[in-house]
Amino acid sequence: MEENQLHILQHSLGLDQYGRGQMHRNHFVTGAGSDDHAACMALVALGYMTRRANVQIYGGDDLFHVTEVGKRAVIDASPAPPKLSAGQQRYLDYLDADSSLSFGDWLKWKSRQRAEARIYG
Repeated sequence: MEENQLHILQHSLGLDQYGRGQMHRNHFVTGAGSDDHAACMALVALGYMTRRANVQIYGGDDLFHVTEVGKRAVIDASPAPPKLSAGQQRYLDYLDADSSLSFGDWLKWKSRQRAEARIYG
């Protein structure tokens, strides 16, 4: 599978470049003549996508869906994520928490949470 094809499958499913995340969608819309359309047609030929042609709600563009075989191919073809240091992982955890705290305050809060868990089980 080519890199742009993998990217289309990942994007269609709502995954990141490492194939991580929830498959919270399953569609890709593109029109004839675009580079993405040619890649999608190749994915259809491989059995990784299905095509619904000339969808009026999308201005006549084609609608593509990832098949179950395509979902497995994304997982198999996606590269492993880079190794993160403990500090990098901690910062990503802070971003994922989406709190209104500053990073320093969030670290203090996490430290208190860990201490309470040790005390109260």
